Formats: sequence, structure tokens, C-alpha cells
Amino acid sequence: MTLFATASTVAICSYALLSTVYKTAQVFYTLPTNVAPTSGDPPGGEPWPSVDVIIPCYNEAPRTLSDCLASIASQEYAGKLQVYVVDDGSANRDALVGVHEEYAGDPRFNFIVLPKNVGKRKAQIAAIRRSCGDLVLNVDSDTILAPDVITRLALKMQDQAVGAAMGQLAASNRTETWLTRLIDMEYWLACNEERAAQARFGAVMCCCGPCAMYRRSALVSLLDQYETQRFRGKPSDFGEDRHLTILMLKAGFRTEYVPEAVAATVVPNRMGPYLRQQLRWARSTFRDTLLAFQLLRGLNIYLTLDVIGQNIGPLLLSLSLLAGLAQFVTTGTVPWTACLTIAVMTMVRCSVAAFRARQLRFLGFSLHTLINIFLLLPLKAYALCTLSNSDWLSRSSAANVPDTGGSIPKPDLVGSDAAYSEQQ
Repeated sequence: MTLFATASTVAICSYALLSTVYKTAQVFYTLPTNVAPTSGDPPGGEPWPSVDVIIPCYNEAPRTLSDCLASIASQEYAGKLQVYVVDDGSANRDALVGVHEEYAGDPRFNFIVLPKNVGKRKAQIAAIRRSCGDLVLNVDSDTILAPDVITRLALKMQDQAVGAAMGQLAASNRTETWLTRLIDMEYWLACNEERAAQARFGAVMCCCGPCAMYRRSALVSLLDQYETQRFRGKPSDFGEDRHLTILMLKAGFRTEYVPEAVAATVVPNRMGPYLRQQLRWARSTFRDTLLAFQLLRGLNIYLTLDVIGQNIGPLLLSLSLLAGLAQFVTTGTVPWTACLTIAVMTMVRCSVAAFRARQLRFLGFSLHTLINIFLLLPLKAYALCTLSNSDWLSRSSAANVPDTGGSIPKPDLVGSDAAYSEQQ
């Protein structure tokens, strides 16, 4: 056996061992447990907390924004609700006039028009400082909420130790292309495996941007840190949802996941926008992983395994693939051990997902393995080498995603690269 063959075998076996332990623990911790109910009324006859919904908007398609606002207007929430739509210097404001006028007569809706584009984070902060509700719900402008989302999230926030909570994400354009179907399954797994297991310990590592609720008192105390985040001396303008979640955890608050609170968001329908989105997310993940390491000492050991599995696992897989490629180039022999191991692990994972979701479509998620190996792993390596680059890659152009409308998918489903919808 050559040096490259040995290296490939050792790396892939190490990857298989780590992934098996990690995924087994993850599935175990996502099993149902006796958790606090997310339905009913506040205890002791207390009034419902007031909620401010904040929707930053940049070059959003009129119909997409209208669908988003309609889902907010139809929320079945018994408490006080205020909505702040922040136009962050959109170039298509004339096209959005009709949407603004449609809700101008609703006293719950407030429109903030910024004179120039300042970025999603600062647009959010502008509305946070102007509002005063007990809870703040951040919603992306291409997201549609199920009618009971605010109620379910507000119930989870009854516990004063909870600083943030996110809902389950679905793809509103799931049936559009083969890629949107894959992304839909990818997000289902991210929500109902990764986030669900993390929530077992009150430490969801990223409350996703399309639908995340925060306790105002906690949010205000962290606002300056959130606004002035820098990386290597430069302002950090993306990955705001992950960074804010990490700040919540550092401040000692719990972060939760509420699978019953379903929100549908637009996902990229072409490979180019998808890869640009993944590049942003990879950079923000690497940046905030350093902050996450500081938290692990005070959290359950599973969270340490989670961070290791998500960061060391791809490294081992990459090493195995590079060594296997070198083996093929130098000797002409195929690294069968690596190929068979990856194939078996893919089949097992997709089968488990299909069983848990009760949907055979998850067997088709095996295609994502090829995308991961040939596109996402090299992209993550590039992201790691360009961490100081804060370019959004799509902010300069107007929205170019399909202007889809429609109802909320069922919870067993699951943003766009247009504007700056950000979900991780």
C-alpha cells in the first residue's frame, strides 16, 4: 500500500468513526422528550407580551414582500403586535409603493425608509431602537409565516432564561427545481437534527435569520456588540444571525428551537446563487466558531462533539479525498476504501432521514454528497483562506429570485440569494 493510499484510508476511517459517533448522538438527542408545551396561554393569567416584528427589505420583489407582510398581518396573536418594515435604500422603491400603501392604513404597520443602503444589520438596529415591544421577531422579507408562529415562539419565551428562539424553516419554492428540492431537505435536516439536538441543551448555535425571536431586554444589552462586530479590523456585515445567537449564549441566555413554528422562505434555484450563499455562510461560520469555542467549557459535552463534528469532520473528508486523488494520479489505482465508505455512509444517513421524516424523498438526498465533495468542500477551503472578505456577492444587484407566492407548506417540508435574506 502506497503512502497516499494509507493516508486516504486512515483519514476516511477517522472520518467515518467521528461521523458515526456524532450523528448517532445527534439522532439520540433529537428524540422526543418531556419538554415545556408550546401551546396554550401564558401561565397565571398574565397578559401576552408585546411583539415587534422587524423586516429589513432591500430590492425585494413587490409580490414577495406583499406575501411576507400578509402573513404577518394574519397572525393569530392575542397580544400587541407592531410591524417595522425597513427599506434599506432599495433601488426599486417606486415598484414597492403599492405594497406600502396596501398596509399604510393598518396601525400595526410602520415603514422606515433609509436614505441609502447601510446593510441588513444596521437596518435591523434602526428599527430595534425605534420600537419598544417585550419581544423582537426578525423576519426576512422573502419569508412567509404560518398563522401561529408568533404565538408559538412567544410561548417558548415565557421562560425568562431564554434569550432567543427560532422556528422551523421550509422552502416556499421547494418544487421549482432539483436544487430547491435538495436544499429543502438540507434545511429539514439542519432544523430537525442539528438545531433540535442543540436545543436539548438550550444552546442552538444559530437562530436563523428568516424567523428568530429575541427578548428585548437581552437584545438591547448586546446591541452595541452586535452593531460593532469586526473581523481583523474590518466591519463584519454578514452572518448577523449566527453572531447574535453566540452573543446571547455568551451572556448566559438559552437559545431554543420550536419545530411547530413554521416559516417558509425562498431558496436559491440555481447553482451560482446557491454557492455564493454558501460562501457567505461558510465565512461567517468560521468567524464565529472562534467565539463558540469559548462557550463550550460551560455547556454539555455534546455541544463540544457537535462543534468537532461540524469542523473536523469535513477536514478529515477533504484529507482523504486529496490523498485518494494523489493515489489515483500517481499509481492509477482507485481509492476504493474511501469511495465505498462514503457510499455506505451516504446510504445510511439518507435512510435514517427518510425513516425519521417518514418521506422516501430523503433517499434522493444522496445527490447532495456529490455536491458536497466536488463543490462545497473546495468552497469552504476558499472561504477559510478569504475570511477577511466581507463582500455579500449579491448585494449590488436587484432581486433576481422567482417571485413565488402561495401558502405555508406543511411542517415536514424544508433564502434567496437576492437582496440580503440570510439563513444559516
